[in-house]
Amino acid sequence: MNVKIRNIASMAAAAALFAGAVQAETVLTVANWLPPSHPLVSDVIVPLTEQIAEATGGEVSANILPAPLGPPAAHYDFAVNGVADITFGVQGYTPGRFKTTNIAEIPFIGDSAEATSVAYQRVWEAMFKDAGEYDDVKMLAVFTHGPGEIFLKDGDAGAVDLLDGKKLRVGGGIVHEVASELGAVPVEGPSSKAYELLSQGVADGILFPYESVAFFKLIPQLSVGVSVPGGLYNTAFYIAMNKAKFESLTPEQQAQIDSVTGEALARMAGKMWDDVDAKGLAAMEGEIAVTPATEEQMAAWKETLAPIIEAKIAEVSERGVDGQAAYEMLLKEIAAESAGE
Repeated sequence: MNVKIRNIASMAAAAALFAGAVQAETVLTVANWLPPSHPLVSDVIVPLTEQIAEATGGEVSANILPAPLGPPAAHYDFAVNGVADITFGVQGYTPGRFKTTNIAEIPFIGDSAEATSVAYQRVWEAMFKDAGEYDDVKMLAVFTHGPGEIFLKDGDAGAVDLLDGKKLRVGGGIVHEVASELGAVPVEGPSSKAYELLSQGVADGILFPYESVAFFKLIPQLSVGVSVPGGLYNTAFYIAMNKAKFESLTPEQQAQIDSVTGEALARMAGKMWDDVDAKGLAAMEGEIAVTPATEEQMAAWKETLAPIIEAKIAEVSERGVDGQAAYEMLLKEIAAESAGE
């Protein structure tokens, strides 16, 4: 082979190698600690991976790991340290670490997870992003589940002191303080242990959205339900990405991922919760008597919980933002979303 031919062959090989590198697919690992059938996985995380692939024209894909890498509370740090590229979880599983999330968990703020989630994302972008709590990751979205309601094995659904002395399974975050202030005895444990706690008599009831009661097969364990206007609490969630992995992508790929995350992702997650809450409530028909909280209950509970709400707003201000202004913005955005504005 003469020199000219060899040079042409070498250039062709180099061009093919370069083309292959350009077209190489980036595969993101997604950590998961829930059953694959849980709607947060099947109706949010799975569609998110599909949207990332579509938005980037297949240049970036995401693979959900088949088994948990560790307990739910560890997943945020998996994103920080790059153990996984994308993770999701509940801020309240690591008490005291995140203060701004208080705003989305305060009692009585809204009846729609979609409205609350979109509002929370907007407040986060406008006021909380610069507070620094999530500087060690690329935040993809924040959102909440549906309003938390009251479920008991037995009791007078209309009694103001309904929760006095009741042992209630609670998760992390503000719900522990809410339960305590209303006279209950909080029993902490992951949602996956809820059936065990109720069936073995460790707990007399649970504070949960409708969806979770149905998904975790708790309906046979309960007979009394009280729906609280605005929710007795909310639970906040995050979806985060390893910062170095995000920054390793091209600017175009970063913009493409941004286009399917943020408010769009928060809305998808909130809508999912609303949909499954409706199905959960329907599944209770004839099994659990769900009645609205009375005016007397609401008046008493709002008065009792007012100090907690004030304290949580003050904690948000400790992060260098105006907690009261954030709370007011949240309520305004929830009202606008609920009105379809």
